[in-house]
Parts: sequence; structure tokens; C-alpha cells
Amino acid sequence: MNLPFFIARRIAFSGKKNFSRFIIRIAIAAVALSVSVMIATTAFITGFKSEISRKIFEFWGHIHISDTALSLSFEPAPIEKNQAFYPALDTVRGINYPVSETILSFETGREAEARSHGGIRHIQVFAHKPGIIRTKTAIEGILLKGIGPDFDWSNLQPYLLEGKPILPGDSVPSRDIILSRQTADRLQVGVGDKFVVHFVKGNDQLRRMFQVCGIYKTGLEEYDRKFALCDIRMVQDLLGWNENQVAGFEVWLDDIRDLDLYTEYIYDEVLPPDLLCASIREKFPAIFEWLQLQDYNEVVILALMLAVAIVNMITALLVLVLERTTMIGVLKALGESTGRIRQVFLYHAAVITLTGMFWGNLLGAGFCLLQNRYRFITLNEADYYLSYAPVQLNWLPLLVINLGTLAITLVFLLLPSYVVSRVSPVRAIQFK
Repeated sequence: MNLPFFIARRIAFSGKKNFSRFIIRIAIAAVALSVSVMIATTAFITGFKSEISRKIFEFWGHIHISDTALSLSFEPAPIEKNQAFYPALDTVRGINYPVSETILSFETGREAEARSHGGIRHIQVFAHKPGIIRTKTAIEGILLKGIGPDFDWSNLQPYLLEGKPILPGDSVPSRDIILSRQTADRLQVGVGDKFVVHFVKGNDQLRRMFQVCGIYKTGLEEYDRKFALCDIRMVQDLLGWNENQVAGFEVWLDDIRDLDLYTEYIYDEVLPPDLLCASIREKFPAIFEWLQLQDYNEVVILALMLAVAIVNMITALLVLVLERTTMIGVLKALGESTGRIRQVFLYHAAVITLTGMFWGNLLGAGFCLLQNRYRFITLNEADYYLSYAPVQLNWLPLLVINLGTLAITLVFLLLPSYVVSRVSPVRAIQFK
């Protein structure tokens, strides 16, 4: 029989009403609160970063290929659509790359081979042309983004509020256009309405009639304010290009962690000398720096909540030791070692911690599930790009939080458990 565990279990579930009982309940509540806040923090930050990244990537792609990839020109130079990598690039399922070999975080000086987390999911062409929309009540500048038959509508579908995708014409370019909710409201137009867009080509002014076939909203004001989607053949016609000339290619990856790896791979191994590529991180660094800042916020909150749990557990353990001074004296008088007596209180502390963690998981996960379903925590979309606080519960962070909390708490409890060694059996029994 494991005597320390047996005694700890009897103490924990004795049901005796005393002062330590009150302290234990406070400790359980503190652990539960800390764990629930850590779970909610991780879920909210993960969900927030995932949703913002998804909006950016699904609208623009992960990697941009063009002749001027490092700066988005309003009047890009054309490149040929018929490239060796198009559309075969999306058949790349993964690549191997050299890394420095490490053992226990120390570099050995040798090279090893690693593999990417995923491959290339999709590649599509695009072209763009600035113009001015004019209606009876308003004038609005716009950047038309021409899309072709290879456009992945599943990326835009979650943000398509009204209408339907653009249906390309057989022999003539489609005049359908998809506006953002923000632009449509300013122009006071809806699905089915028509308007004229004015363009400048050299010294000439061109006009084209478009009909609204859909309205989208990503929540990213920088995109929603500027861009409208139309048939790429319409943009090619306005630019004076033929059907094999495009502004560039957009590439989607299976895993964002491979962004820098594939950007370098495509530039070095795939592209001809006259083309360049840039990742979305290089195009919009401010957004990614802002998202990276959330990682520091997460670490600070987790550290504070863990500190709260540890301080409360140390207090509870000291109270338990002081209240059980007589029991410690009797056990020592009976020949029990100090180490085994310390195990009694560490087992008891583990029971308290596990109880708090159980309620903390229940509260934290339950709160996140309720937020995911009812979205009662709202945000200012103009500042945060989202109208509500998204959550994303993953089992791995949940497991790390629970195991980490239990392990770190018990390690910190080793020090106050040494109070047991200072208890004198004679004085403890006499005190009784």
C-alpha cells in the first residue's frame, strides 16, 4: 500500500469542517479561475490570429508572382500566362530542405534534411486596373481585380453576403462585378444595379458598363474600400492586353508555416529570371507585426494566471502543514521519514490542483463553446477587422496548459513542503 497517498486521500475527503477547508476551497477556485482564463486566452488569441490571417490569405493568397512583386503597381507590366510553372505548381505536395542538425537545442555543425509541413494548394492568375465608378448620387474610386476561370471561389464564398459568383461569358467578357458592402453602401447600389466605370488609357478616357452580381464583406477595410472583382478579360481589354497576358499569379499554400520556405523555393527553383515573387508578409508587414504582438500578450497573461495559481497553492499547502502539525509529529514518532510525510502533503496538493483544473477546464472550454455559438462578445470591426471575438479550441494547447500547470505548480510546492522537516515530534505531541 502507498501509505502517503492513502493518508492524503483520507485527509482530502474527510469532510471535516475546519479552517483549512475554507483555504482549500479558495485554492481550488484560484486554480480553476487561472486555468479557465488560460484556456480562454489561448482560444481567443488563436482564433483571432487564424481569422485575420484567413481573411488576408483568402483574398490575396500567400505568395504573389509578377514582374513587380515587391510593389503593387496600379498599371502593371504584362507577363505571359503560359509559364512552365502554371498551372503545374499546385501539384507540389512538399519539398525537402537542408537545416542545421541540433541535439538538445545545440548545433552539431552538420547538416540534416527536413520536409515542409505541406505543399502548394492552388495557383491562379489575376490582373488589375484602377477606375472611377459614377452613379447618379456618388463617385467612387475603385481598383478592379480581374479573375479568371481558375479562381477559387471557395476562398471568397464565406464573405459573399449577397448575389452569386461571376459567370464568365463564352465569347465576350462578362460585365458582372462584385463590390464590397462598404462600396455598395456609399454608391447606394445593390445586386442587379448597373453603373458606369470610367478608366484612363494614355490620353483617352474609356467607359464600361457593369452590373452588380454580388456583394462581399471581409471586414478588412483596406481591402473592402479599394477592390472589386470582375472578369479578367474585361481588365485585359482595358489594358490593351491579349488573353495570354496577365499581371501575375497568386499562390496558396497548405500550411502558413511554410511561407518563407516556399517563397524562397519558388524564387530560386521555379521562376524564370524576369519574374519575382513576394510573400504576403512582405507586402503587408504591419498587419503581421500586429498579429505577432498578440503572442507576447498571450505569454504575459498565461504567466500571470500561473503565478496566481502557484501563490494560492503555496498558501494552501502551508496552512495544511501547520494545521496537521500534530499528525506530522505522530508520524515522525512512529518512525516515518520526512520525505514520505512530505509526499502526503504533495499528494494532497495534487488533489487540490487537479480538482481546480477540472473545474477550470469545464468553465474555460464551456465559455469558449458558448462564445463560438452565440458570439456575445462583439468587437469594433473598424479597429479589429472582426465584428466578434473568434475562438479556436485545439486539443494540443489544452493538453499543454493542463500538464504544464500541474507540473509547474507541484515543482513550486516542493519548497514549502520542506516545512515538514522543521516540525519536532516532541514539541508537536506536547502541543497537542
